Amino acid sequence: MGLFILLGIFFGALVAGVPVAFALGIAAVSTFLYEGLPLFVAFQRILSGVSVFSLLAIPFFIFAGELMLQGGIANRLVRFAAAAVGRMRGGLGTVNVASSMLFGGISGSAVADTSALGSILMPVMKEKGYDSDYAVNVTVTSSVAGVVIPPSHNMILFAVAAGGLSVTKLFLAGIVPGVLMCLCLGASAYLVAVSRGYAAETFPGWQALLWSFVVSLPGLMTAIIIVGGVLSGVMTVTESGALGAIYALVVTLLVYRELTWQGFKTAVIQAVKTTSLVMVLVGCASAFAYLLALYRVPELLASGLTFVSEEPLVILLMLNVILLVLGMIMDMAALILICTPIFLPVVTGIGMDPIQFGIVMMMNLGLGLCTPPVGACLFVGCVVGKAKIQDVVRTIWPFYLAIVLALLLTTYVPAISLTLTNLID
Repeated sequence: MGLFILLGIFFGALVAGVPVAFALGIAAVSTFLYEGLPLFVAFQRILSGVSVFSLLAIPFFIFAGELMLQGGIANRLVRFAAAAVGRMRGGLGTVNVASSMLFGGISGSAVADTSALGSILMPVMKEKGYDSDYAVNVTVTSSVAGVVIPPSHNMILFAVAAGGLSVTKLFLAGIVPGVLMCLCLGASAYLVAVSRGYAAETFPGWQALLWSFVVSLPGLMTAIIIVGGVLSGVMTVTESGALGAIYALVVTLLVYRELTWQGFKTAVIQAVKTTSLVMVLVGCASAFAYLLALYRVPELLASGLTFVSEEPLVILLMLNVILLVLGMIMDMAALILICTPIFLPVVTGIGMDPIQFGIVMMMNLGLGLCTPPVGACLFVGCVVGKAKIQDVVRTIWPFYLAIVLALLLTTYVPAISLTLTNLID
């Protein structure tokens, strides 16, 4: 009955339109009251959820991403990508994917990627004769790179939810799958462009390519500083995030000189809003996860899956389907915090490395950001691209297939995500 109350209130609140964080909190507190447990235990679980040192890196990552969004780094990365790959058929589609790989690896946010690059590239693509639905499809799906290629604040959430996994290993593990996914998306963008007869862009020359790289290098160094500081062991994740935010401020203010006072205020406000939302979500999800463990939900799920099949390949496929469906209807951060304590014992029980599972979850839930009915990136992309959602969804399936292909390869070929992490063991 307690589990029924917990899940019933949670899903009922979601249907009623209550924000996910508050739905989790209300459901958890109500269940604590039903069980007769002191309320201070519930609030203790909420506070313990946010009292984790690694979480301090999240506001720095978010602030650095907002500064880059406001300070002109995205523009320079797009120019570099255009000079490098724009000469292919449907070159602007490939430019879009390459730009997402570069910018997503710096901002760590799929929504920021969609908003920043979409506002730059979509008008240009339409000018060059690209259809609106194609421009939105490429922009939205390639933004998933932001949650897979490091640095990603969602990986920090997973590390905390998993009981303190190494963020360094997660960062390393995300590099190859993220690049693989972008290659699959680039191939899809090319094939769709060929089928629609889109033209190629003119190659600007090696001198222009080199110059665009030099100009974009200060912005690219933001990701190198953050990830390099963590991987080298010189800094903790929090320290590297703080240094990355300071560096992004210096670059956008003194090097590129495009960060205005209004842009700085916007970056601060957006970073505070996003960080507040994440922290409230983490705290409420911690209390919710405590009750799921109390009711032995992970054990029940494992028993249910093994009842269907004891074959690890089939269990992994079922977990992928479950995560894909959940990603279509719920927020990514909430799902990471709720599902990790449930599914992690299941996958480790069949021999899957927790680091590999973390990357698989990032890719799964990242795809959910691009799917209806609640895909944040899909809605942002349609608004920026001024396209109807039904038109976009009707033609987006080749890009979904590209992400699913990369996801399945990452799921069933451990070396894709674990080869780099094994180098530091």
